[in-house]
Amino acid sequence: MHGLDHVFAQVAAALGPKALSKKKVLITAGPTYEPIDTVRGVTNQSSGKMGYAVAQAALEAGAEVTLVSGVTALAAPAGVERVDVITAREMHKAVMARAEKADVFISVAAVADFHPVDPKPHKIKRGNGNLNVELAPNPDILGEVAALPKGPFCVGFAAETEDLKANAQAKRKKKGIPLLAANLAHETFGKDTNALTLFDDNGLHELARAPKIVLARQLVAHIAKMLPLR
Repeated sequence: MHGLDHVFAQVAAALGPKALSKKKVLITAGPTYEPIDTVRGVTNQSSGKMGYAVAQAALEAGAEVTLVSGVTALAAPAGVERVDVITAREMHKAVMARAEKADVFISVAAVADFHPVDPKPHKIKRGNGNLNVELAPNPDILGEVAALPKGPFCVGFAAETEDLKANAQAKRKKKGIPLLAANLAHETFGKDTNALTLFDDNGLHELARAPKIVLARQLVAHIAKMLPLR
C-alpha cells in the first residue's frame, strides 16, 4: 500500500463503522486473453488499474474482497483474495462459482466478446495468403450474474469509444442492473486517472477526472448508499 493510501485507511478506520462492513464483494479486473495459437492471441489494452483500485477501496470500506483478475503487472492489495485467470471462459467459471455467496459484484474487467474457435497447439507459420480466424461469442458474465434468482447487487462498467451516455444507458437496461459506471476507453486504458459517469434509477452522476483510487472510493461510497434500498 502506498503512503497516501495507508494514511487514508487509518483515517477511515478512525471515523467509525465502515460502509461495506461484513459485505462480500466480488470484483473482476484486467483484460482477458483469447489464444489463437501458442504464442498469439486476442486481447485489449486494459491495465487492470481501475479494477484493482476498486478492490482497494472496497477493502478500505470493510468488505471481504475477492478479485478475479486477468493477466496484469499489478499486485493485489494486501488482504484481498486474488484469483488469476487468462481467458473469458476461465473468468466466467471463477465468477459463477462465487457469485451466489457475494453481496456485491463489480464487473470492471475488459472481457473479450469473442474467442477463436480452434486455437492451434503450435505456432501458426506465416503463409502467402490471409489468415482466417473464426470467432465465437464468450459468455456474458455480468448478464448471467444479474439473472441469478438470489444474486448479488450488480455493478457494471462500460468502456465506450463514442456516444457514451446513450450506449451506457442501453447497456444498463439490457443487463438489468441497478448501477453502471461508464468511461471512454481511450481516456482510461493504461492511465492512472479516469473520469466516470454513474447511471442508476435516479439518473446520471458525473465523477470528475481524478486518480483511479479516488474514483474507486467515490464509486464504493455510491454503492454503499444504494445497498439498503435492495
